[in-house]
Amino acid sequence: MMLQAPVQAPVPGQTPQAQPQQPQQPQPQQQPQQQAPAQPHQPHQPAQPVPGGAGAGYVSPIPVRPTHLGHALLSEWTKIRSVRSTVWTLGVMAVLALGVGALVAAGVSDNESIGQVSPLFFGFFGMLLGVLCVLPLGVLVTSSEYGTGMIRTTLTASPARGRVLAAKAIVFFALTFVVTTVVTALVAFMDTAVLGDLSDAEITAGQWLKSTVGIGLYVAFLGLLALAVGSLIRHSAGAITIMIGLVLLPFVLSMFMLTESLKDVRNFLLGYSIPNELTVMYGSKFPFVDGGPEGWEPLWIVMGLAAVALGGAYAAMRQRDV
Repeated sequence: MMLQAPVQAPVPGQTPQAQPQQPQQPQPQQQPQQQAPAQPHQPHQPAQPVPGGAGAGYVSPIPVRPTHLGHALLSEWTKIRSVRSTVWTLGVMAVLALGVGALVAAGVSDNESIGQVSPLFFGFFGMLLGVLCVLPLGVLVTSSEYGTGMIRTTLTASPARGRVLAAKAIVFFALTFVVTTVVTALVAFMDTAVLGDLSDAEITAGQWLKSTVGIGLYVAFLGLLALAVGSLIRHSAGAITIMIGLVLLPFVLSMFMLTESLKDVRNFLLGYSIPNELTVMYGSKFPFVDGGPEGWEPLWIVMGLAAVALGGAYAAMRQRDV
């Protein structure tokens, strides 16, 4: 245990001794501040952003260019050639048109003569089946993007909806027209080589044009009609069902209208059905059809239907959300 020194209490009557004070150090004299010379008045200038600072604007190294129809066409071409449905549908269409055309020509070649029937007409059977392959592709060009939700990405990249629809229509029409025209030309050459000696009909340049380029245009515009229906319905199965019904239902219904009172309705349905219009484009007509379009009229009809449907699809895309 440590001992502490006793603290001396002050004695009464004695003045307490003052503690020695430390000598004060002399303070340095402050120099008077010199005032800066007055600057002339300058107008206020906005602050410039410091590079890398908070006020600096971001400049992207990627060049930004305004989009146009060419970009939309390139995008749609990339889409349509990179999906499997394009190869399958157009490939099956070509196989059916060529294969069925060859089979029909081989079967008819056993006859001694086919009279005034043009050899070009026998390409109809394969192309009628080929149309049923083109229609689903036209529907899927638009409806598939609605089904997967990719239409949101497409419209974000290209907000001009009319441009998007026009690009889809142009790319699909051009591809379908080229493939169909090439296929029909091959079938026409094949049927002419096999059946040319059996036919008494004279094949003119106009008939060749209708049976190749005309059929290509007709099928391409029919595909545009399917594209517009797919954009309106936005459902692949429903739009495909509507288009197949449009092709086959009038012809099938007319087969059951056997009474005399329904004769006019039957002739109308038969005459303006897709199978009969396709036959007219091949330069012939079903023998049991009374009336209907002639010459190039089927092409003008399908062009008008496609234009009306595309106009409705454009109006619908502008009015509703995706």
